[in-house]
Amino acid sequence: MLKVVAEHAGAFYQHYPRVAAIVTASSGGRKNAMAVAWHSSISFKPPVYGISIAPKRYTYQLISESKQFGINFVPYEKAEMIAAVGGSSGNMIDKFSEFNIAEDKSIKTEVPILRDAYAAYECKVIDNKVFGDHAWIIGEIIAVHVAEGVFRANGMLDLSQVHPALYLGGETYCSTDVSYVKFLDREKYGKK
Repeated sequence: MLKVVAEHAGAFYQHYPRVAAIVTASSGGRKNAMAVAWHSSISFKPPVYGISIAPKRYTYQLISESKQFGINFVPYEKAEMIAAVGGSSGNMIDKFSEFNIAEDKSIKTEVPILRDAYAAYECKVIDNKVFGDHAWIIGEIIAVHVAEGVFRANGMLDLSQVHPALYLGGETYCSTDVSYVKFLDREKYGKK
């Protein structure tokens, strides 16, 4: 494959698509939701998850005060909600009332859990470091919420039941097509 080489990252979308998620936070009676594409699991034991947020964001302020956050995975059918919470400021509006976002009760934190999420984590912050224009906030997962019937017995998402929202950048979303899923045998492909 022919490649073009550059000395700058440009729009920095080369590593997309990424599963879009909604981070939720609350502190002192205030709450917010924001879209994120930069997030990742970090450890199984203990279960640790990281999110990348610019320190200038209202959600960052709430997380810094409360030391907790939620990460909510919503289906492709909710791409408009992802774009709405990502394109507006919690300093200016109450996104939950403005966009009619329904919540479920958290069990170990005070963070909002989105009713439309097929999976959500409640996290307790264990580290927060700034790198360039974003902070990498690391949380231990202390509670997990999953919709019934959307995960297989092995824990994998059942793509015939839910279509994750994939963010391509520039407010462009897509999802998965199960006809393109390959199940490969680790005994054949992973061990040498």
